[in-house]
Amino acid sequence: MKILFISPKYEGGIGGHANRVAEKLRENGLDIELMHVPHIPIKNLKNPSFTILGTIKAMLNSKEYDVVHAWNVPSAFVMKKIKAKKKVLSIHGIYGQQVEKIHSKTTSSIGKRAEQEALKIADVFTTDSKHVQNFYKNELKIDFIHLPAPLDTSKFQEIPDVEKKKNQVIYIGRDSFEKGIDILKKIEHDIDGNVVYCTELSWSETMKKLKESAILVVPSRMESIPQVIKEAFYLKIPVIATNVGGIPELIKTQETGILIEPEDSQSLLDEITKLLKNPVLQEELSENGHKFILEYYTWESLYQKYVDFYQNLVK
Repeated sequence: MKILFISPKYEGGIGGHANRVAEKLRENGLDIELMHVPHIPIKNLKNPSFTILGTIKAMLNSKEYDVVHAWNVPSAFVMKKIKAKKKVLSIHGIYGQQVEKIHSKTTSSIGKRAEQEALKIADVFTTDSKHVQNFYKNELKIDFIHLPAPLDTSKFQEIPDVEKKKNQVIYIGRDSFEKGIDILKKIEHDIDGNVVYCTELSWSETMKKLKESAILVVPSRMESIPQVIKEAFYLKIPVIATNVGGIPELIKTQETGILIEPEDSQSLLDEITKLLKNPVLQEELSENGHKFILEYYTWESLYQKYVDFYQNLVK
């Protein structure tokens, strides 16, 4: 089986997920090629330049694939020019809402139209979140297959043992509006501890910082399902996160973590303060999160679902 993955990059959120899926499936004999496309690294030019240059590259590609898998909406327009028996589009998060929140009205309007056109290109749709799956089913009558993003626990073997920093609070993610980093910065001076921001470190360095921390804070305004919450669960770091997107699929408040409403900086401060003072609750949340992630979100529990998904596409 020949499979082509298309993504603007193969690190970070959905691009990193695509790369991890490719690595794991290659280990087990599937032939997966990654299309790499140059693009202009400027906010409003990244997606247009990726789409234009990717389309040209796709038109010059004479290969025929069993499956081509586009890992976001811009990638679907590149996928359109690839010869394949089946075309798959993955959307993590509700694309139209994301562009509306982040960009100007003009850019948002263009983004929503792009989403509508991209949805016409694929034969099959996947997402990592039941929240996203339900939205597209209810609002657009489109069926998405739920394919959770697995955690590769073997990668954590390279993370060294570190000394715990008792009151260290950590933020991991992009320095961007939708991630709510400004909400945490607003209350930083009132937190009785040290706040660390990991926005550009390598994955291994970021995990080292996470492992030494007391609490992970995810103050997002919108999300699909953040991989960093799964990573924190695995490393037994308690999590405070906003009740948005697919986050409640991971966090049951006061059981596997603590949920707060988005944009509520005072609640965020209150919950950080209470949790820092409660080592018993920290341990309880950490243990519950760790058990949860091992049961539902590792490659051991999800690998066969991915293999079956691709094989069933071309039966």
